[in-house]
Amino acid sequence: MPAVRTMTRTVLAATAVAALTATALAAPAAAAAAPATSQKQDHHATQQALDAAVEAGVPGAVAQARTGRAGWTGTAGERGGKDHYRVGSITKTFVATVLLQLQAEGRLDLDDPVEKWLPGMVRGNGHDGRKITVRQLLNHTSGVYSVTSDPGFQEKIFGPAFLEHRYDTWTPEQLVAVAMTHEPDFAPGTDWNYSNTNYVLAGLVIEKVTGRPYGKEVERRIIKPLKLRATSVPGTDVTVPKPSSRAYSKLSFDPNATRVHDITELNPSLAHAAGEMISNSADLQTFYRALLKGKLLPKAEQRELTDTVPTDPSAPELRYGLGLMRTKLSCGKEVWGHGGGIHGSSSQAVTSRDGEHSLAMNFNADWTGDSQTVIEAEFCGTAPKE
Repeated sequence: MPAVRTMTRTVLAATAVAALTATALAAPAAAAAAPATSQKQDHHATQQALDAAVEAGVPGAVAQARTGRAGWTGTAGERGGKDHYRVGSITKTFVATVLLQLQAEGRLDLDDPVEKWLPGMVRGNGHDGRKITVRQLLNHTSGVYSVTSDPGFQEKIFGPAFLEHRYDTWTPEQLVAVAMTHEPDFAPGTDWNYSNTNYVLAGLVIEKVTGRPYGKEVERRIIKPLKLRATSVPGTDVTVPKPSSRAYSKLSFDPNATRVHDITELNPSLAHAAGEMISNSADLQTFYRALLKGKLLPKAEQRELTDTVPTDPSAPELRYGLGLMRTKLSCGKEVWGHGGGIHGSSSQAVTSRDGEHSLAMNFNADWTGDSQTVIEAEFCGTAPKE
């Protein structure tokens, strides 16, 4: 699905196989909100934001926050505090971290042309991998067309036809080939546009450099060292581990659509390295806190990770690094992290620059609910508007 140009929601809406954007309210009835326990910091506004999402039609919402060593969990509707969920484009931060580690080891340079590692793959209709660097893939300045903007892909993957194709396996080469049937968005390095194809290619670069699937490198380098026991790269596995809740979508571009589908099971190869991973709120916080505290990268690569580029002139509060967003909130605070959307799942994981205050949250629906209000509530104490 094409990126939404309202930049505070761009990453969520344009993520790998992104959530369908609509405003109609037609979710299953939600259960009463679960009580939240607070330690030290008052998370009342954050709980209010979760409750408001359920009132807006999200079947279930969960958020966890940490301030130093103090933790808090809030839920609303049909969500449990330890639920696993599909994290969509949050996958991108894991992928970028692996590539930065490979650069630190001298196994590649982020300024290598994509052609060096994937000869002949980025060609067609003006695309030229000889003129695009790996770094430009990671910060979305490559100009490569996003596969999720292709009308045919959208019809098969995001519309009602998804129900016929939910178990189909897509190879990353197939995803790239779809993108290559279109012209680039712009010349490499001259602009910014969110493209899921960038990270499909990034995953393939990892495979070419290491000789192992990108998911195996994510597991070896990040998941196992950080003991992220709820985090996985599912490949073609269509299920979500327990505990988990169902996932819902309207599978429609019509904002007035009312029918809701249970789309919990799907083959995540349709997202590949742009958004296939599964995790939970505790693991996501552990990952981003470790990343921002410099525990996963040497100092030089850490600087590159957080070297940001502007995204849209109308949204100066949002800048993009290497698989990492920097967002300035209404209260002036900055948070670093990423959003993720995939069928029936909308997620956010962010932390303060020092890694001490973090939040990870998820809605199990893709057509309603505003995750930005949850972030604002947690970091600024701003309750959602009535």
